[in-house]
Amino acid sequence: MAPLSKAGTALAALREDLAGAVLTPDDAGYDEARTVFNGMIDRRPAVIAQCESTADVVTAVRFARDLDLKVAVRGGGHSVAGMSLNDGGLVVDLRRMHEVTVHPAAGAAHIEGGATMSHLDRACQPYGLATTGGRASTTGVGGFVLGGGSGWLDRKFGLAVDNLLGVDLVTADGETVTATAEDHPELFWALHGGGGNFGIATSLTLRLHELPDMSIAMLMYAPEHGPEAARRFRDIVEGGPVEASGGVIYLTAPPEPFVQPHLVGTLLCVVLLTYAGPEEPMRKLAEPLLRLPHEVEIVNAIPYADLQCMIDDPPGMRNYWSAEYLTGLPDELVQVFCARAHSMPVPTGSQHILFPLGGAIADGPAEYPVPYRSSRWAVHPFGVWADPADDEGCIRWVKDVREDVRPWSSGDVYLNFTGDEGSERVAAGLGEENMRRLRAVKRQYDPDNVFRFNHNIQPS
Repeated sequence: MAPLSKAGTALAALREDLAGAVLTPDDAGYDEARTVFNGMIDRRPAVIAQCESTADVVTAVRFARDLDLKVAVRGGGHSVAGMSLNDGGLVVDLRRMHEVTVHPAAGAAHIEGGATMSHLDRACQPYGLATTGGRASTTGVGGFVLGGGSGWLDRKFGLAVDNLLGVDLVTADGETVTATAEDHPELFWALHGGGGNFGIATSLTLRLHELPDMSIAMLMYAPEHGPEAARRFRDIVEGGPVEASGGVIYLTAPPEPFVQPHLVGTLLCVVLLTYAGPEEPMRKLAEPLLRLPHEVEIVNAIPYADLQCMIDDPPGMRNYWSAEYLTGLPDELVQVFCARAHSMPVPTGSQHILFPLGGAIADGPAEYPVPYRSSRWAVHPFGVWADPADDEGCIRWVKDVREDVRPWSSGDVYLNFTGDEGSERVAAGLGEENMRRLRAVKRQYDPDNVFRFNHNIQPS
């Protein structure tokens, strides 16, 4: 850290030069600005730079380098490990940079680095276009895409990163670089899963696809019907078209109008069948699920942007998540998965999730550092709760889920679903064979590991 006199002069210059706001602990709005999705995270950066342009990001990075400050980057703020913040360093807050420009004729969208999935989906909806997005509308597009990007449309349109056409970055030296398949191709390769290790993504360009219709069948079952519902869902997806996706989700029944009062606060098994197409063929696919006794039935067409908001969780809850990617889904594993639901803390906001891969995921470009393409299914224990007294039990449950399914694990993982689980898990999420190549890119663009608040790739 630089001497106080230098720091004070540099901070005054930053306030003068930045078009956006500069917040320090004494400023009004500082505590709100440092609040992230996970309520367990309580970090106090020295400076928060709320950038409004690429020029602001360049100025902020050069400020941090001049004072030898740690740098964290905030887009959506959904990192379960709180990687959007640090203690005593600089946070480059991109949330004011959220414009999305859709180019229908080109089938592409230009997205600023602070945009959320809701910004992207709502901008594309009027054109009947979409691309693979996260399963929550408040997720930041930048971190989601550069980390790989899994969502309801990935079996049809591939992972989000498979639709990446270009990235505008601010590097650790405060320089700007545009990475595409033609320009800086090695950097472009590394950005297909390597996350924020190589710079700050001030904008991304994504390929869009025609999606005039979207439909769902959401059925809620008593827990005793969970195993049969899961098996039927598995058979529908594995034997059906790539338009079919969704998941099996155990959760606490919410106080919604469509849930009978006596069920609210109890454990239910939800099967969500999503279909990238109209309602009629989806209904035919869903018939085996509809024949099984169920408590709630919602079967209809829905705009994709509305589907994206369906399972949004409120910010400020305590969160701990993880995932295991699986080689298949035999009946024995279905039983193990469903049995573990009964130890999920209820009532909480936690969700016990099982979802399919395959389709365009498996058929996507094999050269990118996303080694979980060949996995068939994934388990995603999503711990969400309010009371700090429940921390130990909820975290233990997430770890127990992983332990249960380990005999069927492919060994790979999607890092966006995990927190700080150590360097071995980072390698599992990027591929052991890719790590040497990724380190070389890291050494070229960030040899001092300025961008370390991420699933970090060490430069050496």
